[in-house]
Amino acid sequence: MTADLRQIVEGVLLVFAALFPIVNPLGGAPIFLAMTSDYAPEERASLAWRVTVNAFILLVASVATGTYVLEFFGLSVPVVQVGGGVVVSTLGWRLLQDPSAVDRPSPQAAPQRRNLAFYPLTMPLTVGPGSISVAITIGANHPDSVRSLLINVPAILIGVTLVSATVFVAYRYADRLSRMIGETGMTVLLRLSAFILLCIGVQIVWNGASALLRTLPG
Repeated sequence: MTADLRQIVEGVLLVFAALFPIVNPLGGAPIFLAMTSDYAPEERASLAWRVTVNAFILLVASVATGTYVLEFFGLSVPVVQVGGGVVVSTLGWRLLQDPSAVDRPSPQAAPQRRNLAFYPLTMPLTVGPGSISVAITIGANHPDSVRSLLINVPAILIGVTLVSATVFVAYRYADRLSRMIGETGMTVLLRLSAFILLCIGVQIVWNGASALLRTLPG
């Protein structure tokens, strides 16, 4: 294995290891299933694919342009963490109290169903402020040479593709998981996932608030 290829492999592993735990497709699968419980299997599979594509685009865009977008609007990563963490916490709390409290469009509301693919299923459920912050951090170190660019770009694209693939598999086959563990098991898993989502949101808010407090004088 050449040195460049080894660096690409290492980069892929780094990107995957950084994003996979916080994207957490296995934890999101029960919530995805609960929010699409009245969907036909084919419709749920199509929605899982759209969420996967949205997640891939959002993560790649965050890596490539995240720092520039924040600079353009005069925003900092901690501010994004606080604002996004509140959204994630709110979604987790609503799901923890009552999964049906999250709005689900009726079978006749096709445009609303398509919109559901982005909010809340892609953002913030799948790609939230935590994963966006990580993606921005990954892209913060801009390549200083053509060689570095040719190593970093494939590594990032492959790493994000692998993470997105796990999202598709987890969401696409969430119904099979439900059949395996039963209705009671799925309810327990959903509540646990919602609680974890709530905690992740609180942690993201705390991380952002702590970073902001450190910038205060004296």
